[in-house]
Amino acid sequence: MTIRPLFTALAVLALAGCATDPAPNEQLRLTERALDQAKAVGANADDMPELKQAENKLARAQADMVEESYKDARIQAEQAELDARLAEARVLTQKSQEQLNVLNTRITRLRKQLAEAQ
Repeated sequence: MTIRPLFTALAVLALAGCATDPAPNEQLRLTERALDQAKAVGANADDMPELKQAENKLARAQADMVEESYKDARIQAEQAELDARLAEARVLTQKSQEQLNVLNTRITRLRKQLAEAQ
């Protein structure tokens, strides 16, 4: 009597193990969009290892798609998206820091002018 539920559970697990992952087409589109956004803000693969890694991982994901290794393709595409977003964030942070430095220089100059005027 207890063997039947055991066989049922094993059959369900076997079927679940045989199920294939769907093609990660949407994830690949998100990854490509993230790469485009990073490049649009000024990231470039020669200066940013994160962007270079993102491009390499996307290429591996595309190769995995050809081989129908969808799980591997999804993992590579997700990692590539994160790398691209990190590259974008670093570029934006650098630009913000540069703007902050310019503003601090202006403030220092204005303070100096005010001190001289008194």
